[in-house]
Order: sequence, then C-alpha cells, then structure tokens
Amino acid sequence: MEIEFTGRHIEITPAVESMVRKELGKLERVLNSAPIRAHVIVSAEKHRKRTEIVVHWRDIVFTAVGENTDVAQSVSTAAAKVHKQGLRQKEKFHAKKRGRQPASAIAPVPGGTIEAAPGAPRIVAQRRYRVKPMTPEEAAIMLSDSDDQFIVFRDAETNRVGVLYNRTDGNFGLIEP
Repeated sequence: MEIEFTGRHIEITPAVESMVRKELGKLERVLNSAPIRAHVIVSAEKHRKRTEIVVHWRDIVFTAVGENTDVAQSVSTAAAKVHKQGLRQKEKFHAKKRGRQPASAIAPVPGGTIEAAPGAPRIVAQRRYRVKPMTPEEAAIMLSDSDDQFIVFRDAETNRVGVLYNRTDGNFGLIEP
C-alpha cells in the first residue's frame, strides 16, 4: 500500500504515520486483490484536528473525513469510515459474481427423458412483418403461395389489422381484433 502524507498547519510525526498505517492495514486485508494508493491529509485549525483519507483502489475512490480535538481520534474515525466503504464495495463484488454451474446440472442425463428448462418459456423474435394493406382474399392467395403458417395484414376496406392463418383442416382462419 502506498501512503502519501500531507500536513496542513501540523507536522506529521512518526507516531501519526504508524497509527495511519495500522488503521489502513485493516483496509488492505479487505481489499487484497489490487494495489492501493492512499493520501492522508491531516490539518489543524485552532482546537480542531481534521483527517481526510482518500483511497484509490482499482477505479474506485473512497473518501472519508474525521474531526476531533485529538489527532488519534480523527485518524481512527476517518479510517473506520474508509474501511466501511471498502467492505461495502467488496460485498458488491461478491454479490455480482455468480458461481459456475456444475456440468451435471447443465448436461442432459444419458438415457433420461428430455425435460423443459426450468422457468418461464422464452420469447424469441424471429423477424419483422410488414403490415400491408390488402383484402382478406389477397392475403389468402399470398399465404397459400408461401411456406408461412400465418400472415399479418391491414384490411384495405376497414383499415384494421388482421391475421390469416392455415388451419389443420386445410382452410384459412381469420383473426380480427
């Protein structure tokens, strides 16, 4: 972990540095997969000590501010906030990762029956139909000449959409809403 220190109106002592390294070491154990860069800014204004910690991990930035009359308290408050943000982000990564299904769950059982996939049936878009204005008789002629099972058309007389389909008895069925 790379840690950069900046002191504003206060000198960064080795005790403060070791305290920050100890507190951010907890974060390093949580975010162990990629290099971590941290920038710690400690400032003093009258009786107030303020610590701002900015941590860069992967392409995520964690920022936290701790204020108190004591430098140690402000460092631990800011580090706890950054640690909490890191835990939350790590939890998101684990929640998004899906475990691979075993091959036995995906592959069919040899000699077994073919079962439908679990869940609802899928809707597969095949192609778009141009709804042309024509009479039902013209649609019947077009349907008999093609290999399609149905044809969608706009009735030229009523200007309503209709569906003409092949019936099992050899006739045509007409659906008009």
